[in-house]
Amino acid sequence: MHCKEKNIDMLNGSLSRNIILFTLPIALSSMFQQLFNAADTAIAGFFTNPSSLAAVGTNGEIIALIISLSSGLSVGVNVLIAHQIGLKKTDSIASTVQTSLSLAVIIGFLGLFVGQFISVPLLSLIKTPSDILDTSVLYLKIYFCGYPFLMLYNFGAAILRAYGDSRYPFIALTISGIVNVFLNIIFVVLFKMGVAGIAVATVLSTMLSAVLIIYRLKTDTSVFHLSFHKFEIDPKIAMTILKIGIPSAIQGAVFCFANIFVQASVNSFGAYAIAGSTIAMNFEYFAYYIITAFGQTATTFISQNHAAGQTDRCRKILWICMVFSVISSMVIIGPLVIFRTFFAGFFSADPKVIQLACLRIMCILLLEPLCSLYEIPAGALRGAGHSLYPAVATIIGTCCFRIIWICTMFKQYNSLKILYIAFPISWFLTTLLIAIGFIVIRQKKKPL
Repeated sequence: MHCKEKNIDMLNGSLSRNIILFTLPIALSSMFQQLFNAADTAIAGFFTNPSSLAAVGTNGEIIALIISLSSGLSVGVNVLIAHQIGLKKTDSIASTVQTSLSLAVIIGFLGLFVGQFISVPLLSLIKTPSDILDTSVLYLKIYFCGYPFLMLYNFGAAILRAYGDSRYPFIALTISGIVNVFLNIIFVVLFKMGVAGIAVATVLSTMLSAVLIIYRLKTDTSVFHLSFHKFEIDPKIAMTILKIGIPSAIQGAVFCFANIFVQASVNSFGAYAIAGSTIAMNFEYFAYYIITAFGQTATTFISQNHAAGQTDRCRKILWICMVFSVISSMVIIGPLVIFRTFFAGFFSADPKVIQLACLRIMCILLLEPLCSLYEIPAGALRGAGHSLYPAVATIIGTCCFRIIWICTMFKQYNSLKILYIAFPISWFLTTLLIAIGFIVIRQKKKPL
């Protein structure tokens, strides 16, 4: 690969230094993307109206679900290539690259097609208020048009990160994010396109990020070279990618699926509650992406080292990622909680919206470092080849629990505070389940 000497060596050298160098671009790319999404929210809040902001916000969890499915499936690509590198099976990497990108195209266009038909049912399912339903549907249908490019970016980025290049995906995402902000200003402020303008800007910027990743792989001169003349699907490789990726996609998606039920409950309180929740979620994503970045690092590093038989190094990777994740998320969350009114004011001037945003910040964001306690071990298990159990534990601890909570405690007391505290309780329960499974699997198969 170009500048291969600059790629991070996961099998040798200082773990702490290499983990930080690898994780930082992943975390920054996600945070920058969320910053650009926050800019979308701010533009909708200040240059449209509360209804438009609510229309974008009510799609938040559905969009997060779409992204989680895409990034989760790409974990299969990451783990497979990392294993091939650890086992020094470089002969099969070229076929894996071709199959991965071909699979991304197929899944992407399938998602685009299906998305046009499920937009209305999805938004109706979460009880989107009738006064914002049409604009919410318009936004979601346009967003689905960018799904093939989202798949290409995530699968391509997974290939690059598998052998130590986490910088280029960050650069590509940063460039596309800056373009997204400018397009938002053009479409929303100048052309007065409203919600449609925000959605179109997102699709075009996603397309740019995919093009930049594909260009990187196309111009590569090693086994990672992508050829446009070989639309290749190796059934065995594709099945391996899906076998690893589908449980990972489920693990990420169940959070969003459960949160869709939460969003439906938030929607029942009206546009102000939706707007306030939307603002707070922007901050939650900042912290959560730091945690998931260390989870991705644990998966990639342990994939290579587990394949190479370096068990002691795998254990060190787990604990280093865990400690760094907790500390880093706390550093981000602290100022956001302390100055919550100030930061919420960036997105709305309405006192009621700011007050409702602060309520969610105190109930959810404050305790978000707890997520590190299950995300990092789950990433370690995936890297060692155990991707099913984390998905099952997450379904039980997060999805099932939050739905039960909504149908019982929230139904009885019916307040936003009662609704929001389901999040930290579910994090604790999921951590407990992941820990139990981690210990049992380690004792039986000793993956780490």
